[in-house]
Amino acid sequence: MKLSLLTREYPPSIYGGAGVHVAQLVPQLRKLIDVEVHCMGNPREGATAHAESYPAGANAALRVLGADLSMAAAVADDVDVLHSHTWYANMAGHLAGLIRDVPHVVTSHSLEPHRPWKAEQLGGGYAISSWAEKTAYEAADAVISVSSGMRLDVLASYPDLDPDRVHVVRNGIDTDEFRPDTERDVVEGLGIDPDRPSVAFVGRITRQKGLVHLVRAATSFDPDTQVVLLAGAPDTPAIAAEFEAAFAELEKQRSAPVVWVQEMLPRASVRQVLTHASVFACPSVYEPLGIVNLEAMACETAVVASAVGGIPEVVMDGQTGLLVPYDPARADDPSFVSDFESTFADRVNQLTRNPEQARAFGRAGRERCIEEFSWARIAQETVAVYEAAIAHHAGR
Repeated sequence: MKLSLLTREYPPSIYGGAGVHVAQLVPQLRKLIDVEVHCMGNPREGATAHAESYPAGANAALRVLGADLSMAAAVADDVDVLHSHTWYANMAGHLAGLIRDVPHVVTSHSLEPHRPWKAEQLGGGYAISSWAEKTAYEAADAVISVSSGMRLDVLASYPDLDPDRVHVVRNGIDTDEFRPDTERDVVEGLGIDPDRPSVAFVGRITRQKGLVHLVRAATSFDPDTQVVLLAGAPDTPAIAAEFEAAFAELEKQRSAPVVWVQEMLPRASVRQVLTHASVFACPSVYEPLGIVNLEAMACETAVVASAVGGIPEVVMDGQTGLLVPYDPARADDPSFVSDFESTFADRVNQLTRNPEQARAFGRAGRERCIEEFSWARIAQETVAVYEAAIAHHAGR
């Protein structure tokens, strides 16, 4: 079997969960089948890159479609199946499938109907990204959802899809790369005291990640708890300004260190920060699965997370961490949001006050990562979806 995998992100240019997914999946797939990769951006080893440069000066979403056309034209003539990741590459897979009459599989890392705040970032491009995703999903021979919660969201967003074509293959974690790292050089260099409790966050400054909720909740953390934010790349100036205002208020109120690292750290450095954190905080308001929770768990760190999307399928409440209920439909209700932030702070304090419980959650989290989320297993399940897609396409 020969696969053409189509993605925007590919090492070394990775900025989100979809990129991490592709980077980990491709080497495992190559042990099982023949794989070519098409990505976007600058030339790199292991993939054919396509620039987002046409039409010059156009809206960014239109330039993505320009790269999609280039990718679709470059797919090898002898491929048996196409697999696209995120709306950025969905149209490349869709068009290549049409022109070559081969099956197309999409992976739903997120859904545009569930991310209306993207309109702030993309402007009119959000209408294009939504159209691209809908068109590709409804025509795909198979859709892979990274969690059972995401599968329900896919079917709700695109009710014309045949449920039999929507499969669940979860994201994974490399537990050799993400493992406990008890060295102190990185954390001490960042101004973190490894002998005091700390709460860590890793992610972009976006509406989706709920970072502003965490910063507000942190005003109620116990006084000796440090706050460590590995957070950068705000989606818009407005989101950046909102976060900076909340962060400045937090700094005023806290006596314990409040550390904000804006540049992207090497993954080995992130691993050490996660290891030394008493709690990893994931306040996302939307999360198909949340690879970052797996990364924290693999480092034997307890998690406090919002109970949205696929997070409850990763973080076992009362076993590997604590979950906080969140209802996206009440995101504009100030009273609900305040209660969410207060409850989040309470859950964090519960674990920082009980380090033995936090360590037990951390050990259980790593065991769960090893048993349930290996990339070798995920690759095998993905190839099984390819086989189902090939059979479906032949039967059309």
